[in-house]
Amino acid sequence: MKKFPSYTWVLFILLSVIGVFLFITPIGTDDGLKVPITILANLLAGKVVSFIHWFAYIIFIVAAVGSVVVQFIPEKNERTLADSLFRVNWFWTVMRILAVVFATMYLFQIGPESFTSENTAGLLLAPDGGLVTMMFTLFLFAGLLLPLLTDFGLLEFFGSMMVKIMRPVFKIPGRAAIDCLASWVGDGTIGVLLTNKQYEDGNYTAREAATIATTFSVVSITFCLVVVETIGIQDYFFEFYGTVIVVGLILAFIMPRIFPLKHKPDVLFDGSKPDEKQEDIPENFNAITFGLHNALTKAESNKNLGQVLLSGFKNVLEMWFAVTPIIMAFGTIALVLAEFTSFFEILGMPFEPILALLQIPEAGQAAQTMIVGFADMLLPSILGADIESELTRFFIATISVTQLIYMSEVGGLILGTKLPLKLWDLFMIFLVRTLISIPLIALIAHILF
Repeated sequence: MKKFPSYTWVLFILLSVIGVFLFITPIGTDDGLKVPITILANLLAGKVVSFIHWFAYIIFIVAAVGSVVVQFIPEKNERTLADSLFRVNWFWTVMRILAVVFATMYLFQIGPESFTSENTAGLLLAPDGGLVTMMFTLFLFAGLLLPLLTDFGLLEFFGSMMVKIMRPVFKIPGRAAIDCLASWVGDGTIGVLLTNKQYEDGNYTAREAATIATTFSVVSITFCLVVVETIGIQDYFFEFYGTVIVVGLILAFIMPRIFPLKHKPDVLFDGSKPDEKQEDIPENFNAITFGLHNALTKAESNKNLGQVLLSGFKNVLEMWFAVTPIIMAFGTIALVLAEFTSFFEILGMPFEPILALLQIPEAGQAAQTMIVGFADMLLPSILGADIESELTRFFIATISVTQLIYMSEVGGLILGTKLPLKLWDLFMIFLVRTLISIPLIALIAHILF
């Protein structure tokens, strides 16, 4: 193995350890287990809570105006920061405009209640902790500190050792092990951001990136506690979370092998084919030494910490301007449909005979919650809280978490990134996950109850 200078070893070991601590290590707090990056984001959010919603509103306006203006400016050969922030097609420009419209309606209480309610736009933009406003602080820390996981060799080190597990079982690269762990243990939004960066950097194909983002980006343990408290099954938390893990792993095995993920192209972000032998271990190396060689090579290529920091700040701006308006637009539309129309209730009707066949008590009420989670993951638990059967409430809560895709956060976040997933893809993945989860969770629920 090539001999590397001490400075490179320090970069790899020290910065990777800090990255693991910040993004993957759960710490007990008064609000439950959280990873440090989320704790930092929450601390900052508490300091800026009085004006963060207005800051978000200004970002929405600048993003929308900038996108409209850029539509009429010819693109140059060299892509600038302005291009990265504002050069999107007309569809996404309209979405950014809608984000401004919805934010204006809520902040100034203009228009119908469906758009000014605390349960729709308010859930996203409320001054005291709306999902979108909270994301501004999370994106700040995640954007600046994510390079600790991605740029100094951690993924490369574990990649060669985990490839014999991740590739045959989940059909994704070995390096994705850290990505999946950060998604599962840390927070689904962090996992999506990490996956998107790896995809843009050419480390995942379109199929691999889509698989990781929609299979492992599970909500945090803290939010799971909110779910069980909302629906009233606090005494069954360990059974609930154990079921989420078991069913989640089964889905992670199945989903890459079926529609729609199976049909995503195995091409990199730039359209090129990946090197099929990239993960092969050369002669004179074993899994550990090859991983170490790759890790130190990666760390050596990022010795300029100032450049890494600048790149991280650019990531923050792209998240703020590109991602948050999309979450605001799609999230509001989905929540309005869920709260003020029977749209999701109608979509859920075909599930009633299925749940009745599986002997789920109060199947009619439970069926109404099967699709509404696509709007927001907490809605099924809110709607199912009055159901008498503990078995049914356990079933609803577990389904809502294993469905994983919801537009008020993870779904909107995915659409705002460069990940190769459209709205229709997300709904189909949500639906397939639901159909597979129902009999599995019903079986476990009957055993437990």
